[in-house]
This record gives sequence, C-alpha cells and structure tokens, in this order.
Amino acid sequence: MRRPNIIIFYCDDLGYGDLGCYGSKAIKTPHLDRLAGDGIRFTNWYSNSPVCSPSRASLLTGRYPAKAGVTRILGGKRGAAGLPLDQPNLAKTLKASGYRTALFGKWHLGASAEHGPNSQGFDEFFGFRAGCIDYYSHIFYWGQGAGVNPVHDLWHNETEVWENGQYMTEVITRKSVEYIDASEEEPFFLYVAYNAPHYPMHAPKTYVDRFPDLPPDRRIMAAMIAAVDDGVGEIVDALKRKGLYEDTVIFFSSDNGPSTEARNWLDGTEDLYYGGTAGRFRGHKASLFEGGIREPAILCYPSGLPGGLVNEESAIMMDIYPTLTELAGIVWEKEHIDGASLCPVIREGAVSPHTQIFWEYDGQLAVREGPWKLVLNGKLDFSRKAADPIHLSNLETDPGEQYNAAEQHPELVRRLIENVQHWYHSLRPEEEPQ
Repeated sequence: MRRPNIIIFYCDDLGYGDLGCYGSKAIKTPHLDRLAGDGIRFTNWYSNSPVCSPSRASLLTGRYPAKAGVTRILGGKRGAAGLPLDQPNLAKTLKASGYRTALFGKWHLGASAEHGPNSQGFDEFFGFRAGCIDYYSHIFYWGQGAGVNPVHDLWHNETEVWENGQYMTEVITRKSVEYIDASEEEPFFLYVAYNAPHYPMHAPKTYVDRFPDLPPDRRIMAAMIAAVDDGVGEIVDALKRKGLYEDTVIFFSSDNGPSTEARNWLDGTEDLYYGGTAGRFRGHKASLFEGGIREPAILCYPSGLPGGLVNEESAIMMDIYPTLTELAGIVWEKEHIDGASLCPVIREGAVSPHTQIFWEYDGQLAVREGPWKLVLNGKLDFSRKAADPIHLSNLETDPGEQYNAAEQHPELVRRLIENVQHWYHSLRPEEEPQ
C-alpha cells in the first residue's frame, strides 16, 4: 500500500469566521471551500494555545504545550531558546520512517540555527525563524526586550537569502509548488506555514481590489486571506498535475484566533477591531474563551477518508501527530503523546476521544467537558480581562459564552475547578495550582 504524502497548511491569527466554508459572507475562499468539500470540516476544533509558539509546539509534538517545553511566545532574538532538541516531533518521526520533510514559511519555535527547523527533523527549510516579518522586506523590526533591533530573517536551510520585494505568502506558495513538482517516488511531509493574516497588514493590490466594498481594515484582512486561499489552490493543483492529490493527506488550520493588537492596524484609534473575526465566538488571540482557541480545521485524504462531511466532535491540535502517523502506518509511543488519533472518529463515526480538554495561558485556565466550558481568570485578548473570574458556559446552548451559568451549577463548577487545577499542577508540580 502506498504511504500517503502529508501536507499541513498552518495560518497565523486566522479567525474562525474568516473562511467561506465557516460562514464568512465577505471573504471568498473558493479553494478552501472546495478542499472542505473533498474532506472533513471540523466545527469543534481547538488550538492548544491562544498564541503562536505553544500552538505550533503542540501541533508538531502531539503534547500539551508545557509538556512540549513551550508555554509562551518565543522571542525574536536569534539566540532565543526554542522547542527542546530532544523532544520527539512529527517531522522527526516521519523522516525516520522514510519521508522527505520540508517546511516553507514560519517556524517560531526557536530563532537560532541551533533550534531551527533543520535541527528538528526538516530536510529542507525556506522561511523565517522568528514570530513575524515584513511581507516584502522580510525584516523583523518589532520590539526585542529593551528596544527595537531590526533583523533580516529569511533563510534557506541555515543560509541567509534575499527575496526583496517578493510577497511572502506568494513566496511560500511558490516554494511549495516547486517542491511538489520536483518530488519523486518517496513520500513527503510538507509543512506550509503561512504567516498570513498576522501583522503587518500587507497585501498586493490585485488582492485588495477584489474587495472594493469592505472598510479598510476588513479589506486588507480579506486580501491577505484570499492570497492564502489562492496559494492552497495552487498547491492542490500541483498535486493533481503530479497525480498525487488522491494519495495526499491535507490538514488546514491556524494557530490561534484573530488579534486585536494595535500593530494589526496602525491608525492610532482606540478601536479594538482590526479586521479579523472569530464569528459568533467571544474573545480573540491570547484569550481562552472560544474566539482565541476555536479554529477552522479541514482534513482531506481523498483515497483514504470519506469526503463532504462535517464533524462536530471535539478535537485539538495535539491530535494531529497521532492521527497523521496512524494514517501513514507508523506506530507511535502513546505514553509520550497527550493527543489521540482521530481515525476512529473520522472513519467509524466514534465520539471524541477526549473526556476533558485543558488549557492554560498567562494566568488563565480552562477546561471543556462535553458541552460545558469553564474559564478561570479569563481575558478577552492580551490586556482586557473578563468581568467574571469564574465563567461557566454550555456551548451547545450558548456557543458565544455570553451567559455565565456558574451560579446555577455550583457542584459542576467546583469539580471542574478541581480537575483543571489538578491538571495544571501535574504540569508544574513545583508550583501551587492557580
């Protein structure tokens, strides 16, 4: 049996409500809509973290961020630490099983060469190591510690390269298509890590002109997402030209919800809306409410999985490692993995493998159990705190977490608090639970 090729598309700060197949009326994403039609669209898919680096660590390792060794956004300095080198990950596992491995785009799991993609199982890397870059100059010029230290951050493996004036989303797409066109018999794992629609808000005029009726901030966001959608379409077309589409597992998602950071729209206003939307969900990037962690997710494998389905079972980014390795016929060590294979869910209609899912970030804790979601010390983004330090929601009846049901269910609240604090303490036994 032919082992499938594997492609992960991973966006940056993409909101749940910003794809056509997830209800957007303003942003057209025909290629992703078509991919969802060929595959499975998940409606209860979560990131393991509401920010970049921990989410990416869980995606690649199959572990909760703390167990993967990454719990915060990693700094932009080239000497900053990253994903521990002794941590097993998807690229290493697939490479050891005969896969060629490549990453094009954003890494953000270690800005130094020591912790870069080539040290973490990727045969080929073209992209940037830090958290974000200018889309045309490819310079990282945001604050580092005490000030701003602009750094050019574009690499082919460990060699610095220049593509001045080339739009980064299109560069990532071009490199991915070239990689597929050059592929031979052995299977490959391709990690296509688009930095869009993360700030700075840049897009070519051809994309901006597609959305003449949108307000400026929404218009540039739509243009950036449209460029990603076109890129997915070009990469899928490359697979079809090579006769590889049917035998390729494709996963599409994003690291966390949309951002309200001022850098998203440098207009000096106090408006906290900067183009992206989480749809009906409360919260944004850095929040453990649904808007910060619930993500669009599409899984497509034409020859191996049913298509045209919508799955409502709860799943999370750390499930990707065990799911993809099982689809590739690779045995993985369950004792080192916190995620669970979703193959029974997508092949047999089984229920979610998770009785409870936990989160922690920046003083916040959260747990989901069935329809219930408890958030402790919740924030709405990086700076705004929610009114209630204990918030309980029934997501089946209140998916937007607008109503706090904690007073009506005191015993449930007590138990869930004990559960999430016990989980948190198991990650950091030297610390007192929050």
